[in-house]
Parts: sequence; C-alpha cells; structure tokens
Amino acid sequence: MGVIDKNSADEAAISLISNESPKNIPKDSFHFAYIIFFTLGAGFLLPWNSFITAVDYFDFLYPDHSVDRIFAVVYMLVGLFSLLVIIFSPRKSDAFVRINVGLGLFVVSLLVVPVMDVGYIKGRIGLSDGFYVTVGALGLSGLADALVQGGLIGSAGELPERYMQAVVAGTAASGVLVSFLRIFTKAIYPQDYNGLRNSAILYFVVGIVVMIICVVFYNVAHRLPVIKYYHELKLQAVDEADEKKGPLSGPVWEIMGRIKWHGVGIVIIYVVTLSIFPGFITEDVHSELLGDWYPILLITSYNVFDLVGKSLTSLYLFENENAAIGACFARLLFYPLYLGCLHGPQFFRTEIPVTVLTCLLGLTNGYITSVLMILAPKTVQLQHAETAGILVVLFLVVGLASGSVVSWFWVI
Repeated sequence: MGVIDKNSADEAAISLISNESPKNIPKDSFHFAYIIFFTLGAGFLLPWNSFITAVDYFDFLYPDHSVDRIFAVVYMLVGLFSLLVIIFSPRKSDAFVRINVGLGLFVVSLLVVPVMDVGYIKGRIGLSDGFYVTVGALGLSGLADALVQGGLIGSAGELPERYMQAVVAGTAASGVLVSFLRIFTKAIYPQDYNGLRNSAILYFVVGIVVMIICVVFYNVAHRLPVIKYYHELKLQAVDEADEKKGPLSGPVWEIMGRIKWHGVGIVIIYVVTLSIFPGFITEDVHSELLGDWYPILLITSYNVFDLVGKSLTSLYLFENENAAIGACFARLLFYPLYLGCLHGPQFFRTEIPVTVLTCLLGLTNGYITSVLMILAPKTVQLQHAETAGILVVLFLVVGLASGSVVSWFWVI
C-alpha cells in the first residue's frame, strides 16, 4: 500500500506516543532540516565517489593495478570492520561525536591525493609508494564512512520517514554530482596527464568544500526545534522503558532479529549491484561509436536513475515488506541479462540493451533500498530506532563488501 501524505502519518504516529497534537510539533521551516539531511547523505558518499570517479587519473599513474576493484574491496572491508567495532563496542560513543570525527577524517583523506600529487607524484608513473598511500587514504575514508553513515542513518531512524528518505536520496545525488563533474572535465580537459590531473583535483576540491558545508550543517541541525523535539521524544521513550523494565542492556541481537529480512534484502541488492557496477560497466562492455565516453555515460545513467528511485519514495512508499524483499531476490535476473550483453546475440551486445539494463539497475537499486531503509527502523520501539538504523548500515556494508568481492569473478 502507498501512503499519500507521509508527513501527516508521521505526525499522527508521534502524537500517539507523546500525547501531543500534531499542531504542537515544530515545523521544519523552509524544509531546512530535510535539506541538511539530504546534504549529509550526499556528503558521506562524496569521498568514495571522488576516488572512484578519478579512476582514469589513477589508472594512468598506476597501470599495473586494477584500481577500481582494489578501491572497492579496501573501502568496503574497512567500513565493515569499523562498523562491527562500533556496534559491538561495550561503550557506545555519542552519534554527535562519531559524525563530527568522521567528517574531519573525510577532509583529511580528501586532502591526501591533491597534496601528494603536488608534492610527490609530479607526473611520475608507477610509483608504488604513491599507490599505497592512496589506498591508505581510501581506507581512512572507509573508516570515516562507518562513523558518519552509521551515526547519520541511526539518527534518521529516530525521526519521521521523510528524513531517512532525505539521507538516502542524498547518497544518490552524490553519484549524480560526480558523474556530471566527470562529463564536464572530460569535455574541457585533454585526456593526457595534465587533463586527468586537473579533473581529479577538481573532484577532491569539490569533495572538501562539501565536507566543510556538512560540518557546518550538522552542527546546526541539532539546534533546530524540530530535531530537538524528536530527540527529547526519544529520551522520554528511553526513560519510560527504564521505569518499566529497568536499564536497557544488549538489545542488539533482539533488534537484529526484527530487521533481519530487511537486512537480507539490502545485502542481496548490493551484492547484485556492486558485482556489476562499476567494474563490469567500466571494463567489460565497449562501444565503437561512443569510445571512452561509453562507461562515463553508463555510470551517469545508473546514478541518475538511482536518484530517481530514491526520490520516488517521497511520493509513494511501497509498504508491503514481503514483496519488497522478494523484489531484491528478483534482481538476481540482472546476472543472466548482463551475461547476455557479453556473450549473447549481437543485438544484446549493442549500446541500447546495456543502457536500458543499467538504468533499470539504478532505478531498482534506488527505490527498493529506500523502501527497506525507511521501513526497518520503524519495526522497533523508538528507543531502539538508532540501533536499528546502524544495523541496517551494517547489512548495507556487508552487501557492498560482498558485491565488490564478487565483481572479481566476472568472466571477461
């Protein structure tokens, strides 16, 4: 079933808990809180997108390495390990601290590449030390991602559904931004070292600027009346639970049990997506007509439709959880379809079928991800919503890490 007015439904549900009229809930003036969460969603994925979008630059410098696949494995595995530490740490740090530390680490990781280019690389090809430092910076960015994404999704899980939708749509907007930046830089810069270098530096400078905006926005967000209201509501729910059952301890496995099928669906989504995108798109399909523009346009098509899918949930939220999880498994059909684009009849190896499949890959990835991430935290009590949100991120990272490993097994 779809929901026409999600804001009204959220307010009604909250009023039942707080015994307050929806009229007494502070308004999100000028949709500023929504904009902040959207920007933060775009921000925490921008460093990863900056690294992977600058792949031409890194391929030029390090021709002996499969850069995009190595980057994916390192980033996802570091993020996965870091999330496990955060979730199962005996002492939970405050989300406000984690997010601010993570945003700071993002800035540091983004500074590494342009600084090293100017001070050490200087156009030299095949410097192993430079590659290892770059991978180290990417790993640092993976750690920052776990801190920021876990905290942000957890915080959004405590709020009405529109704020989770804002975060998820923001992640897709990040991909669209860097895709258009890549088209812009490819159009105006020559594809030699200087052109690739200028393009890469632009990606990382834009990333640093956005990170600084995110720092400012995030430290303003908790002062907004609407955010303060829901934070106080959560504290009230925690106090009431303490009075009834005593202090809460170790609810992780219980919460995991409640959202496990949402999580399994998300894992399947990203195993399929990451095992195909971007490695298959950038390395395995080719076009005589479009040349080296082909993978760039395919990546842009995926990112645009991923954003469309994640934005559609603001208009229509499909709330049949079983059907949504079933759709995750149905996406396994992308494997034989893409194999047909490699080894099938000649028509399937042309640009149109591959482009249509890539658009569908992005659209289904975006919409189903958004549905499951919005619904999962709402299956538990309000005081556990943050933990549920972090666990959803854990499932997401497991899917990303698994998909990045599976991508190595495509037969070219």
